[in-house]
Amino acid sequence: MASTVLASPESPQRSRAVELDRPAHPIARVVFAGLVIAGFAYAGVSVFLDTQQVGEQLATGVFLFLGLALLIALGFEFVNGFHDTANAVATVIYTNSMPANLAVMWSGFFNFLGVMLSSGAVAYSIVTLLPVDLILNVGSGAGFAMIFALLLAAVMWNLATWYVGLPNSSSHTLIGSVLGVGLANQLLHRGAGGTSGVDWSQATKVLSGLLMAPLIGFVAAAALLLVLRTAARSPALMQAPEGNAPPPRGIRALLVFTCTAVSFSHGSNDGQKGMGLIMLILIGCAPTAYALNRTLPASETPAFYASAQAAAQVLAGHGAAPVPLDRARPVLVDALSHRRVDSPAAYGAAVAVSRDVATRVAGYGSLDRVPAEATPNLRNDMYLVLDATRMIAKDADKHGFTAGQTKQLKDYQSRLEAGTRYIPLWVKVAVALALGLGTMIGWKRIVVTVGEKIGKQHMTYGMGASAELVAAGTILAADRFGLPVSTTHILSSGVAGASVASGTGLQRRTLIQLAAAWIMTLPVAMLLSGVLYWLLLHVVESGVL
Repeated sequence: MASTVLASPESPQRSRAVELDRPAHPIARVVFAGLVIAGFAYAGVSVFLDTQQVGEQLATGVFLFLGLALLIALGFEFVNGFHDTANAVATVIYTNSMPANLAVMWSGFFNFLGVMLSSGAVAYSIVTLLPVDLILNVGSGAGFAMIFALLLAAVMWNLATWYVGLPNSSSHTLIGSVLGVGLANQLLHRGAGGTSGVDWSQATKVLSGLLMAPLIGFVAAAALLLVLRTAARSPALMQAPEGNAPPPRGIRALLVFTCTAVSFSHGSNDGQKGMGLIMLILIGCAPTAYALNRTLPASETPAFYASAQAAAQVLAGHGAAPVPLDRARPVLVDALSHRRVDSPAAYGAAVAVSRDVATRVAGYGSLDRVPAEATPNLRNDMYLVLDATRMIAKDADKHGFTAGQTKQLKDYQSRLEAGTRYIPLWVKVAVALALGLGTMIGWKRIVVTVGEKIGKQHMTYGMGASAELVAAGTILAADRFGLPVSTTHILSSGVAGASVASGTGLQRRTLIQLAAAWIMTLPVAMLLSGVLYWLLLHVVESGVL
Protein backbone atom coordinates (compact mmCIF):
# COMPACT_ATOMS: atom_id res chain seq x y z
CA MET A 1 0.00 0.00 0.00
CA ALA A 2 1.42 3.35 -1.00
CA SER A 3 1.64 6.16 1.48
CA THR A 4 2.90 9.71 1.54
CA VAL A 5 5.46 10.67 4.19
CA LEU A 6 4.97 14.29 5.13
CA ALA A 7 8.11 16.16 6.02
CA SER A 8 9.41 19.69 5.70
CA PRO A 9 12.86 21.25 6.08
CA GLU A 10 11.42 23.58 8.69
CA SER A 11 9.73 20.83 10.67
CA PRO A 12 12.16 17.90 11.12
CA GLN A 13 10.15 16.50 14.03
CA ARG A 14 7.41 15.46 11.63
CA SER A 15 8.31 11.97 10.47
CA ARG A 16 5.27 9.76 10.71
CA ALA A 17 3.35 8.64 7.62
CA VAL A 18 -0.16 9.75 6.78
CA GLU A 19 -1.97 7.60 4.26
CA LEU A 20 -3.17 9.76 1.38
CA ASP A 21 -2.68 7.47 -1.59
CA ARG A 22 -5.02 4.59 -0.84
CA PRO A 23 -6.76 3.87 -4.20
CA ALA A 24 -10.50 4.26 -4.44
CA HIS A 25 -12.58 1.09 -4.50
CA PRO A 26 -13.77 0.10 -8.02
CA ILE A 27 -17.39 0.27 -6.86
CA ALA A 28 -16.80 3.85 -5.71
CA ARG A 29 -15.57 4.74 -9.20
CA VAL A 30 -18.69 3.25 -10.77
CA VAL A 31 -20.93 5.10 -8.31
CA PHE A 32 -19.03 8.32 -9.03
CA ALA A 33 -19.50 7.97 -12.79
CA GLY A 34 -23.16 7.09 -12.31
CA LEU A 35 -23.79 10.20 -10.21
CA VAL A 36 -22.14 12.43 -12.81
CA ILE A 37 -24.23 10.96 -15.62
CA ALA A 38 -27.41 11.09 -13.56
CA GLY A 39 -26.76 14.71 -12.57
CA PHE A 40 -26.30 15.88 -16.15
CA ALA A 41 -29.30 13.86 -17.33
CA TYR A 42 -31.48 15.37 -14.59
CA ALA A 43 -30.35 18.89 -15.52
CA GLY A 44 -30.97 18.33 -19.23
CA VAL A 45 -34.41 16.80 -18.72
CA SER A 46 -35.37 19.59 -16.30
CA VAL A 47 -34.42 22.32 -18.78
CA PHE A 48 -36.39 20.54 -21.51
CA LEU A 49 -39.49 20.16 -19.33
CA ASP A 50 -39.31 23.69 -17.94
CA THR A 51 -39.13 25.23 -21.40
CA GLN A 52 -41.85 22.94 -22.79
CA GLN A 53 -44.24 23.87 -20.00
CA VAL A 54 -44.07 27.56 -20.87
CA GLY A 55 -44.10 26.98 -24.62
CA GLU A 56 -40.53 28.11 -25.20
CA GLN A 57 -38.87 26.14 -27.99
CA LEU A 58 -35.08 26.17 -27.76
CA ALA A 59 -33.25 25.87 -31.05
CA THR A 60 -30.64 23.14 -31.20
CA GLY A 61 -27.83 25.69 -31.27
CA VAL A 62 -29.19 27.52 -28.23
CA PHE A 63 -29.65 24.25 -26.35
CA LEU A 64 -26.05 23.21 -27.10
CA PHE A 65 -24.82 26.67 -26.13
CA LEU A 66 -26.76 26.42 -22.87
CA GLY A 67 -25.25 22.99 -22.22
CA LEU A 68 -21.72 24.34 -22.72
CA ALA A 69 -22.35 27.28 -20.41
CA LEU A 70 -23.80 25.02 -17.72
CA LEU A 71 -20.87 22.64 -18.11
CA ILE A 72 -18.38 25.46 -17.46
CA ALA A 73 -20.42 26.79 -14.52
CA LEU A 74 -20.63 23.34 -12.93
CA GLY A 75 -16.94 22.88 -13.73
CA PHE A 76 -16.24 25.95 -11.59
CA GLU A 77 -18.13 24.39 -8.69
CA PHE A 78 -16.37 21.06 -9.25
CA VAL A 79 -12.96 22.77 -9.04
CA ASN A 80 -14.22 24.74 -6.06
CA GLY A 81 -15.02 21.42 -4.38
CA PHE A 82 -11.57 19.88 -4.55
CA HIS A 83 -9.85 23.25 -4.11
CA ASP A 84 -11.66 24.63 -1.08
CA THR A 85 -13.06 21.61 0.71
CA ALA A 86 -9.62 20.07 1.13
CA ASN A 87 -9.37 22.59 3.97
CA ALA A 88 -12.20 20.86 5.80
CA VAL A 89 -10.66 17.39 5.71
CA ALA A 90 -7.03 18.33 6.44
CA THR A 91 -7.57 18.47 10.19
CA VAL A 92 -9.34 15.11 10.54
CA ILE A 93 -6.75 13.43 8.31
CA TYR A 94 -3.75 14.86 10.16
CA THR A 95 -5.18 14.00 13.56
CA ASN A 96 -6.04 10.42 12.48
CA SER A 97 -9.70 11.10 13.23
CA MET A 98 -10.79 9.70 9.85
CA PRO A 99 -9.02 7.84 7.03
CA ALA A 100 -8.39 10.10 4.03
CA ASN A 101 -10.81 8.44 1.60
CA LEU A 102 -13.59 8.27 4.18
CA ALA A 103 -12.97 11.90 5.15
CA VAL A 104 -13.35 13.23 1.61
CA MET A 105 -16.51 11.18 0.99
CA TRP A 106 -17.93 12.34 4.31
CA SER A 107 -17.08 15.95 3.47
CA GLY A 108 -18.52 15.58 -0.04
CA PHE A 109 -21.84 14.39 1.34
CA PHE A 110 -22.16 17.30 3.76
CA ASN A 111 -21.15 19.73 1.05
CA PHE A 112 -24.05 18.33 -0.97
CA LEU A 113 -26.37 18.72 1.99
CA GLY A 114 -25.20 22.28 2.64
CA VAL A 115 -26.00 23.30 -0.92
CA MET A 116 -29.45 21.70 -0.84
CA LEU A 117 -30.41 23.43 2.43
CA SER A 118 -28.90 26.82 1.57
CA SER A 119 -31.03 29.94 1.77
CA GLY A 120 -30.11 31.38 -1.63
CA ALA A 121 -29.25 34.78 -0.12
CA VAL A 122 -25.62 34.58 -1.23
CA ALA A 123 -26.48 33.48 -4.78
CA TYR A 124 -27.35 36.96 -5.99
CA SER A 125 -24.95 38.97 -3.81
CA ILE A 126 -22.14 38.44 -6.33
CA VAL A 127 -24.48 38.80 -9.31
CA THR A 128 -25.44 42.29 -8.13
CA LEU A 129 -21.79 43.32 -8.57
CA LEU A 130 -22.22 43.00 -12.32
CA PRO A 131 -23.05 46.00 -14.53
CA VAL A 132 -26.77 46.76 -14.64
CA ASP A 133 -26.84 46.95 -18.44
CA LEU A 134 -25.35 43.44 -18.75
CA ILE A 135 -27.81 41.98 -16.25
CA LEU A 136 -30.75 43.59 -18.04
CA ASN A 137 -29.44 42.29 -21.38
CA VAL A 138 -27.94 39.02 -20.24
CA GLY A 139 -29.33 37.27 -23.32
CA SER A 140 -27.33 39.51 -25.65
CA GLY A 141 -23.91 38.76 -27.12
CA ALA A 142 -22.29 41.00 -24.50
CA GLY A 143 -24.16 39.14 -21.76
CA PHE A 144 -22.91 35.76 -22.91
CA ALA A 145 -19.38 37.14 -23.34
CA MET A 146 -19.59 38.33 -19.73
CA ILE A 147 -20.66 34.95 -18.38
CA PHE A 148 -18.05 32.94 -20.27
CA ALA A 149 -15.26 35.42 -19.46
CA LEU A 150 -15.77 35.43 -15.71
CA LEU A 151 -16.31 31.67 -15.50
CA LEU A 152 -13.26 30.80 -17.60
CA ALA A 153 -11.06 33.25 -15.70
CA ALA A 154 -12.16 31.83 -12.33
CA VAL A 155 -11.58 28.21 -13.41
CA MET A 156 -8.16 29.01 -14.92
CA TRP A 157 -6.83 30.73 -11.78
CA ASN A 158 -8.31 28.08 -9.48
CA LEU A 159 -6.61 25.31 -11.45
CA ALA A 160 -3.30 27.20 -11.54
CA THR A 161 -3.19 27.69 -7.76
CA TRP A 162 -4.38 24.12 -7.14
CA TYR A 163 -1.59 22.77 -9.35
CA VAL A 164 1.07 24.37 -7.13
CA GLY A 165 -0.80 23.41 -3.95
CA LEU A 166 -1.81 26.90 -2.80
CA PRO A 167 -5.04 27.18 -0.75
CA ASN A 168 -6.43 29.98 -2.89
CA SER A 169 -9.97 31.25 -2.39
CA SER A 170 -12.55 30.40 -5.06
CA SER A 171 -14.74 33.22 -3.73
CA HIS A 172 -11.86 35.66 -4.05
CA THR A 173 -11.23 34.46 -7.61
CA LEU A 174 -14.86 34.70 -8.69
CA ILE A 175 -15.30 38.19 -7.25
CA GLY A 176 -12.12 39.32 -9.01
CA SER A 177 -13.47 37.90 -12.27
CA VAL A 178 -16.76 39.74 -11.83
CA LEU A 179 -15.00 43.03 -11.08
CA GLY A 180 -12.74 42.55 -14.11
CA VAL A 181 -15.72 42.15 -16.44
CA GLY A 182 -17.41 45.20 -14.92
CA LEU A 183 -14.35 47.42 -15.32
CA ALA A 184 -13.70 46.18 -18.86
CA ASN A 185 -17.31 46.85 -19.80
CA GLN A 186 -17.10 50.37 -18.40
CA LEU A 187 -13.89 51.11 -20.32
CA LEU A 188 -15.45 49.82 -23.53
CA HIS A 189 -18.65 51.87 -23.02
CA ARG A 190 -17.45 55.16 -21.61
CA GLY A 191 -20.61 57.02 -22.46
CA ALA A 192 -22.99 54.54 -20.87
CA GLY A 193 -22.65 55.85 -17.33
CA GLY A 194 -22.56 53.78 -14.18
CA THR A 195 -24.83 51.05 -15.51
CA SER A 196 -21.90 49.77 -17.57
CA GLY A 197 -19.57 49.44 -14.60
CA VAL A 198 -19.32 47.87 -11.16
CA ASP A 199 -21.72 48.63 -8.32
CA TRP A 200 -18.99 49.76 -5.95
CA SER A 201 -21.30 50.10 -2.97
CA GLN A 202 -22.06 46.39 -3.23
CA ALA A 203 -18.42 45.62 -4.11
CA THR A 204 -17.21 47.38 -0.95
CA LYS A 205 -19.58 45.27 1.14
CA VAL A 206 -18.40 42.04 -0.46
CA LEU A 207 -14.69 42.91 -0.43
CA SER A 208 -14.83 43.94 3.23
CA GLY A 209 -16.00 40.42 4.04
CA LEU A 210 -13.08 38.92 2.15
CA LEU A 211 -10.65 41.27 3.87
CA MET A 212 -11.94 40.50 7.35
CA ALA A 213 -12.14 36.71 6.86
CA PRO A 214 -8.42 35.87 7.37
CA LEU A 215 -8.15 38.30 10.30
CA ILE A 216 -11.18 36.74 11.97
CA GLY A 217 -9.83 33.24 11.33
CA PHE A 218 -6.39 34.00 12.75
CA VAL A 219 -7.46 35.91 15.86
CA ALA A 220 -10.52 33.84 16.74
CA ALA A 221 -8.76 30.47 16.33
CA ALA A 222 -5.82 31.63 18.45
CA ALA A 223 -8.17 32.91 21.15
CA LEU A 224 -10.29 29.74 21.09
CA LEU A 225 -7.22 27.53 21.45
CA LEU A 226 -6.10 29.52 24.49
CA VAL A 227 -9.57 29.15 26.00
CA LEU A 228 -9.55 25.40 25.33
CA ARG A 229 -6.11 25.06 26.88
CA THR A 230 -7.37 26.74 30.05
CA ALA A 231 -10.83 25.19 30.28
CA ALA A 232 -10.39 21.71 28.79
CA ARG A 233 -10.31 18.90 31.31
CA SER A 234 -8.46 16.56 28.98
CA PRO A 235 -4.74 17.31 28.50
CA ALA A 236 -4.84 15.05 25.45
CA LEU A 237 -6.67 17.79 23.53
CA MET A 238 -3.43 19.76 23.33
CA GLN A 239 -1.36 16.81 22.13
CA ALA A 240 -0.42 15.67 18.65
CA PRO A 241 -1.31 12.14 17.45
CA GLU A 242 1.09 9.34 18.28
CA GLY A 243 1.94 7.39 15.16
CA ASN A 244 -1.22 6.26 13.39
CA ALA A 245 -3.27 5.92 16.58
CA PRO A 246 -6.67 7.63 16.50
CA PRO A 247 -7.46 10.29 19.13
CA PRO A 248 -9.50 9.53 22.25
CA ARG A 249 -13.18 8.92 21.51
CA GLY A 250 -14.51 12.29 22.73
CA ILE A 251 -11.83 14.27 20.92
CA ARG A 252 -12.36 12.25 17.79
CA ALA A 253 -16.09 13.01 17.89
CA LEU A 254 -15.29 16.72 18.28
CA LEU A 255 -12.97 16.73 15.27
CA VAL A 256 -15.41 14.80 13.09
CA PHE A 257 -18.12 17.29 14.11
CA THR A 258 -15.94 20.28 13.17
CA CYS A 259 -15.12 18.70 9.78
CA THR A 260 -18.82 18.14 9.21
CA ALA A 261 -19.67 21.70 10.17
CA VAL A 262 -17.05 23.21 7.85
CA SER A 263 -18.14 20.97 4.97
CA PHE A 264 -21.81 21.84 5.46
CA SER A 265 -21.16 25.58 5.82
CA HIS A 266 -18.86 25.56 2.79
CA GLY A 267 -21.60 24.00 0.71
CA SER A 268 -24.21 26.44 2.01
CA ASN A 269 -22.06 29.48 1.08
CA ASP A 270 -19.86 28.55 -1.86
CA GLY A 271 -22.47 26.49 -3.66
CA GLN A 272 -24.72 29.53 -3.98
CA LYS A 273 -22.16 31.40 -6.08
CA GLY A 274 -22.51 28.86 -8.84
CA MET A 275 -26.30 28.98 -8.51
CA GLY A 276 -26.38 32.71 -9.17
CA LEU A 277 -24.24 32.34 -12.28
CA ILE A 278 -26.30 29.44 -13.58
CA MET A 279 -29.46 31.52 -13.17
CA LEU A 280 -27.89 34.26 -15.29
CA ILE A 281 -27.13 31.67 -17.97
CA LEU A 282 -30.68 30.31 -17.85
CA ILE A 283 -32.24 33.78 -18.00
CA GLY A 284 -30.12 34.57 -21.04
CA CYS A 285 -30.83 31.34 -22.93
CA ALA A 286 -34.40 30.60 -21.82
CA PRO A 287 -35.92 33.81 -20.44
CA THR A 288 -39.53 32.65 -20.71
CA ALA A 289 -38.89 29.73 -18.39
CA TYR A 290 -36.44 31.28 -15.92
CA ALA A 291 -36.60 35.10 -15.96
CA LEU A 292 -39.57 35.03 -13.56
CA ASN A 293 -40.36 32.76 -10.66
CA ARG A 294 -43.29 30.89 -12.15
CA THR A 295 -43.58 28.68 -9.09
CA LEU A 296 -45.15 31.49 -7.03
CA PRO A 297 -48.84 30.65 -6.47
CA ALA A 298 -51.60 32.91 -7.78
CA SER A 299 -52.65 33.52 -4.16
CA GLU A 300 -49.54 35.76 -3.80
CA THR A 301 -50.68 38.16 -6.53
CA PRO A 302 -53.13 40.28 -4.45
CA ALA A 303 -50.48 40.78 -1.75
CA PHE A 304 -47.92 41.74 -4.40
CA TYR A 305 -50.31 44.26 -5.95
CA ALA A 306 -51.16 45.77 -2.55
CA SER A 307 -47.47 45.98 -1.59
CA ALA A 308 -46.59 47.69 -4.89
CA GLN A 309 -49.37 50.26 -4.44
CA ALA A 310 -48.31 50.92 -0.84
CA ALA A 311 -44.68 51.47 -1.86
CA ALA A 312 -45.74 53.79 -4.69
CA GLN A 313 -47.88 55.76 -2.24
CA VAL A 314 -44.91 56.14 0.10
CA LEU A 315 -42.73 57.55 -2.69
CA ALA A 316 -45.55 59.78 -3.92
CA GLY A 317 -45.76 61.24 -0.43
CA HIS A 318 -42.08 62.15 -0.54
CA GLY A 319 -42.20 64.52 -3.47
CA ALA A 320 -42.26 62.12 -6.41
CA ALA A 321 -42.68 64.11 -9.62
CA PRO A 322 -45.15 62.81 -12.24
CA VAL A 323 -43.19 60.97 -14.94
CA PRO A 324 -44.85 59.47 -18.05
CA LEU A 325 -44.34 55.74 -18.36
CA ASP A 326 -42.53 56.03 -21.69
CA ARG A 327 -39.88 58.24 -20.02
CA ALA A 328 -39.86 56.49 -16.64
CA ARG A 329 -37.56 53.63 -17.60
CA PRO A 330 -34.75 55.81 -19.04
CA VAL A 331 -35.00 58.13 -16.03
CA LEU A 332 -34.76 55.18 -13.64
CA VAL A 333 -31.82 53.64 -15.52
CA ASP A 334 -30.01 56.99 -15.43
CA ALA A 335 -30.68 57.38 -11.70
CA LEU A 336 -29.36 53.89 -11.01
CA SER A 337 -26.31 54.51 -13.20
CA HIS A 338 -25.30 57.44 -10.98
CA ARG A 339 -26.34 55.62 -7.77
CA ARG A 340 -28.72 58.49 -6.95
CA VAL A 341 -32.38 57.58 -6.71
CA ASP A 342 -33.37 60.22 -4.16
CA SER A 343 -34.55 62.90 -6.62
CA PRO A 344 -38.24 63.71 -7.33
CA ALA A 345 -37.79 62.48 -10.91
CA ALA A 346 -36.28 59.16 -9.79
CA TYR A 347 -39.08 58.67 -7.24
CA GLY A 348 -41.64 59.48 -9.92
CA ALA A 349 -40.07 57.05 -12.38
CA ALA A 350 -40.06 54.31 -9.75
CA VAL A 351 -43.73 55.00 -9.02
CA ALA A 352 -44.68 54.87 -12.70
CA VAL A 353 -42.80 51.63 -13.46
CA SER A 354 -43.91 50.02 -10.19
CA ARG A 355 -47.60 50.72 -10.80
CA ASP A 356 -47.30 49.43 -14.34
CA VAL A 357 -45.65 46.23 -13.10
CA ALA A 358 -48.34 45.72 -10.46
CA THR A 359 -51.12 46.30 -13.00
CA ARG A 360 -49.63 43.83 -15.48
CA VAL A 361 -49.05 41.10 -12.88
CA ALA A 362 -52.56 41.56 -11.52
CA GLY A 363 -53.94 41.42 -15.05
CA TYR A 364 -52.22 38.12 -15.75
CA GLY A 365 -53.32 36.73 -12.38
CA SER A 366 -49.90 35.28 -11.53
CA LEU A 367 -46.33 35.18 -12.81
CA ASP A 368 -46.99 31.70 -14.12
CA ARG A 369 -49.44 33.14 -16.65
CA VAL A 370 -47.18 35.85 -18.07
CA PRO A 371 -46.93 35.19 -21.85
CA ALA A 372 -43.59 34.46 -23.42
CA GLU A 373 -43.34 37.73 -25.35
CA ALA A 374 -43.97 39.81 -22.20
CA THR A 375 -41.56 37.98 -19.89
CA PRO A 376 -38.24 39.77 -20.65
CA ASN A 377 -39.72 43.28 -20.38
CA LEU A 378 -41.62 42.50 -17.19
CA ARG A 379 -38.53 40.95 -15.61
CA ASN A 380 -36.39 43.96 -16.50
CA ASP A 381 -38.97 46.38 -15.09
CA MET A 382 -39.17 44.36 -11.87
CA TYR A 383 -35.38 44.34 -11.66
CA LEU A 384 -35.19 48.13 -12.13
CA VAL A 385 -37.79 48.76 -9.44
CA LEU A 386 -36.12 46.23 -7.13
CA ASP A 387 -32.74 47.92 -7.45
CA ALA A 388 -34.26 51.37 -6.99
CA THR A 389 -36.32 50.28 -3.96
CA ARG A 390 -33.28 48.64 -2.39
CA MET A 391 -31.21 51.82 -2.73
CA ILE A 392 -34.03 54.04 -1.43
CA ALA A 393 -34.69 51.80 1.59
CA LYS A 394 -30.97 51.67 2.38
CA ASP A 395 -30.83 55.45 2.94
CA ALA A 396 -34.43 55.92 4.04
CA ASP A 397 -33.49 57.47 7.40
CA LYS A 398 -31.49 60.20 5.69
CA HIS A 399 -34.45 61.28 3.58
CA GLY A 400 -37.16 61.45 6.23
CA PHE A 401 -38.90 58.11 5.75
CA THR A 402 -40.57 56.79 8.88
CA ALA A 403 -39.91 53.28 10.18
CA GLY A 404 -43.32 52.18 8.90
CA GLN A 405 -42.68 53.60 5.44
CA THR A 406 -39.26 51.94 5.29
CA LYS A 407 -40.90 48.65 6.26
CA GLN A 408 -43.38 49.02 3.39
CA LEU A 409 -40.54 49.62 0.92
CA LYS A 410 -38.64 46.58 2.20
CA ASP A 411 -41.76 44.43 2.04
CA TYR A 412 -42.18 45.37 -1.62
CA GLN A 413 -38.48 44.72 -2.18
CA SER A 414 -38.77 41.21 -0.74
CA ARG A 415 -41.78 40.46 -2.98
CA LEU A 416 -39.89 41.64 -6.06
CA GLU A 417 -36.97 39.43 -5.05
CA ALA A 418 -39.30 36.46 -4.66
CA GLY A 419 -40.52 37.05 -8.20
CA THR A 420 -37.13 37.47 -9.88
CA ARG A 421 -34.52 35.82 -7.67
CA TYR A 422 -35.12 32.13 -7.12
CA ILE A 423 -33.27 28.84 -7.53
CA PRO A 424 -35.03 25.84 -9.15
CA LEU A 425 -34.54 22.55 -7.35
CA TRP A 426 -32.64 20.97 -10.24
CA VAL A 427 -30.08 23.80 -10.17
CA LYS A 428 -29.44 23.12 -6.49
CA VAL A 429 -29.07 19.39 -7.19
CA ALA A 430 -26.65 19.95 -10.08
CA VAL A 431 -24.48 22.37 -8.11
CA ALA A 432 -24.58 20.15 -5.03
CA LEU A 433 -23.41 17.17 -7.10
CA ALA A 434 -20.63 19.17 -8.75
CA LEU A 435 -19.38 20.56 -5.44
CA GLY A 436 -19.75 17.29 -3.56
CA LEU A 437 -18.08 15.18 -6.25
CA GLY A 438 -15.32 17.75 -6.66
CA THR A 439 -14.52 17.26 -3.00
CA MET A 440 -13.47 13.70 -3.76
CA ILE A 441 -11.04 14.61 -6.56
CA GLY A 442 -7.67 16.36 -6.41
CA TRP A 443 -7.82 17.18 -2.71
CA LYS A 444 -4.33 15.96 -1.75
CA ARG A 445 -2.29 19.00 -2.82
CA ILE A 446 -4.20 21.45 -0.64
CA VAL A 447 -4.51 18.97 2.24
CA VAL A 448 -0.72 18.63 2.40
CA THR A 449 -0.28 22.41 2.47
CA VAL A 450 -2.83 23.00 5.23
CA GLY A 451 -1.88 19.98 7.31
CA GLU A 452 1.89 20.09 6.95
CA LYS A 453 3.25 23.37 5.72
CA ILE A 454 1.66 26.12 7.82
CA GLY A 455 2.79 25.28 11.37
CA LYS A 456 6.30 24.14 12.25
CA GLN A 457 5.08 21.21 14.33
CA HIS A 458 2.46 18.56 13.77
CA MET A 459 -1.13 19.70 14.26
CA THR A 460 -2.59 18.94 17.67
CA TYR A 461 -6.18 17.97 18.26
CA GLY A 462 -6.95 21.34 19.81
CA MET A 463 -5.42 23.24 16.89
CA GLY A 464 -7.54 21.38 14.37
CA ALA A 465 -10.74 21.79 16.39
CA SER A 466 -10.17 25.52 17.00
CA ALA A 467 -9.48 26.32 13.35
CA GLU A 468 -12.52 24.42 12.10
CA LEU A 469 -14.97 25.66 14.74
CA VAL A 470 -14.04 29.24 13.87
CA ALA A 471 -14.32 28.54 10.13
CA ALA A 472 -17.75 26.90 10.41
CA GLY A 473 -19.16 29.59 12.69
CA THR A 474 -17.90 32.45 10.51
CA ILE A 475 -19.18 30.95 7.27
CA LEU A 476 -22.63 30.19 8.68
CA ALA A 477 -22.88 33.75 10.03
CA ALA A 478 -21.90 35.13 6.62
CA ASP A 479 -24.53 32.92 4.98
CA ARG A 480 -27.13 34.38 7.32
CA PHE A 481 -26.33 37.91 6.11
CA GLY A 482 -25.95 36.97 2.45
CA LEU A 483 -22.18 37.62 2.33
CA PRO A 484 -19.79 35.49 0.27
CA VAL A 485 -16.71 34.52 2.29
CA SER A 486 -13.71 32.31 1.71
CA THR A 487 -13.49 28.93 3.42
CA THR A 488 -9.83 28.80 2.43
CA HIS A 489 -8.93 32.18 3.92
CA ILE A 490 -10.73 31.53 7.19
CA LEU A 491 -9.48 27.99 7.73
CA SER A 492 -5.84 28.43 6.65
CA SER A 493 -5.54 31.60 8.72
CA GLY A 494 -7.23 29.74 11.58
CA VAL A 495 -4.59 27.01 11.39
CA ALA A 496 -1.92 29.72 11.44
CA GLY A 497 -3.53 31.43 14.44
CA ALA A 498 -3.80 28.16 16.33
CA SER A 499 -0.17 27.38 15.52
CA VAL A 500 0.95 30.72 16.95
CA ALA A 501 -1.22 30.28 20.06
CA SER A 502 0.25 26.82 20.63
CA GLY A 503 3.75 28.26 20.55
CA THR A 504 4.90 26.11 17.64
CA GLY A 505 5.43 28.97 15.20
CA LEU A 506 4.81 29.25 11.46
CA GLN A 507 6.70 28.26 8.34
CA ARG A 508 7.86 31.45 6.68
CA ARG A 509 7.97 30.10 3.14
CA THR A 510 4.36 28.92 3.20
CA LEU A 511 3.14 32.17 4.72
CA ILE A 512 4.83 34.13 1.94
CA GLN A 513 3.21 31.89 -0.67
CA LEU A 514 -0.24 32.20 0.93
CA ALA A 515 0.10 35.98 1.21
CA ALA A 516 1.24 36.19 -2.41
CA ALA A 517 -1.75 34.14 -3.58
CA TRP A 518 -4.10 36.29 -1.48
CA ILE A 519 -2.64 39.53 -2.88
CA MET A 520 -2.37 38.33 -6.48
CA THR A 521 -5.76 36.65 -6.84
CA LEU A 522 -7.88 39.78 -7.18
CA PRO A 523 -5.77 41.64 -9.79
CA VAL A 524 -4.92 38.48 -11.77
CA ALA A 525 -8.56 37.34 -11.89
CA MET A 526 -9.64 40.86 -12.88
CA LEU A 527 -7.04 40.99 -15.66
CA LEU A 528 -7.91 37.51 -16.94
CA SER A 529 -11.65 38.11 -17.03
CA GLY A 530 -11.29 41.61 -18.47
CA VAL A 531 -9.09 40.42 -21.34
CA LEU A 532 -11.31 37.40 -21.99
CA TYR A 533 -14.40 39.61 -22.01
CA TRP A 534 -12.78 41.96 -24.52
CA LEU A 535 -11.75 39.06 -26.77
CA LEU A 536 -15.13 37.31 -26.57
CA LEU A 537 -16.98 40.57 -27.17
CA HIS A 538 -14.96 41.16 -30.33
CA VAL A 539 -15.68 37.60 -31.47
CA VAL A 540 -19.41 38.12 -30.92
CA GLU A 541 -19.48 41.53 -32.60
CA SER A 542 -17.54 40.23 -35.58
CA GLY A 543 -20.31 37.71 -36.22
CA VAL A 544 -18.10 34.64 -35.79
CA LEU A 545 -20.53 33.37 -33.13
